[in-house]
Amino acid sequence: MSITMLLQGDGREVRACVSAEEALELDAPNPFDLVITDVTLPGISGLELSARLLSADIARWIVLCSGYQLEEQITQLGGPNVRALVKPFGIDELDKLVSSVQASLANPR
Repeated sequence: MSITMLLQGDGREVRACVSAEEALELDAPNPFDLVITDVTLPGISGLELSARLLSADIARWIVLCSGYQLEEQITQLGGPNVRALVKPFGIDELDKLVSSVQASLANPR
């Protein structure tokens, strides 16, 4: 079962993209509330995707997935809402993070 299928429901609209380029194309007319991306992608990397999205809106919610710690990369991106999940992670950990983002979006400060 894919992460996309596991995240569906609970008032969530989930879009799966095969590349960062597709994500940028789909995001342009109607920005996603949250982008979850692997760091290693074909073509544009997840880090470059994140940098491009953050250049348009520094407050974007982004979750980077990697087998490595990403503290330095997150600091370099500079977005206050960039998080990391280190692989392998459990679906409960991902769901908890997505639920906290949903709550934050529902109750902006």
